[in-house]
Amino acid sequence: MFRIRTGLMGVATGLLAGLVWMAAPAAHAQGNAVRCGSDDGRFTRCQVPWRDAEMIRQESNSPCTRGQTWGVDRGGLWVDRGCRGQFVEIRRGGGGYPPPGGGGYYPPPPPPPGGGGWQPGPDWNREIRFQCESNDHAYHFCQVDVGGHGSVVLLRQLSGSPCQEGYSWGWNRAGVWISKGCRGLFSVQRRW
Repeated sequence: MFRIRTGLMGVATGLLAGLVWMAAPAAHAQGNAVRCGSDDGRFTRCQVPWRDAEMIRQESNSPCTRGQTWGVDRGGLWVDRGCRGQFVEIRRGGGGYPPPGGGGYYPPPPPPPGGGGWQPGPDWNREIRFQCESNDHAYHFCQVDVGGHGSVVLLRQLSGSPCQEGYSWGWNRAGVWISKGCRGLFSVQRRW
């Protein structure tokens, strides 16, 4: 009886060790992944210390399209309209370029210390005012290059639907996104 128990325990321990060994690479590969999901189709922000991200696994039936239903801005990683997935940090080199699926562009990396690289003309740093609207409560992106040190503020709400930053509007370096029926007049303080 003692030999049978010892034998069964040895087999069970071996199986358990094998399962742990097989699961370890998958856990390691996703160790830095963050799950972020839009519950009930609502805008959700997930705090991450990243400047940029990519989706490594979509977990929703709703489409996940960068710049439309998910993205990264100064406030972190955001998802909307039912998009749910796993995201990881990415670091890109080179200049800005369009991401897959459209919706703005990835900003270029900051210039090296001491200057260097291309600089815009003297009239680039200025205020730009424009109207951005969410018709039929749909998501819309108004493109304007805010710059690496720029900012955006809502000057005046023009809709009956609330315009609340992080909920029905937000911004990143590529411009302003707007949804849920918000319409407003925005001011971009564009700074290189």
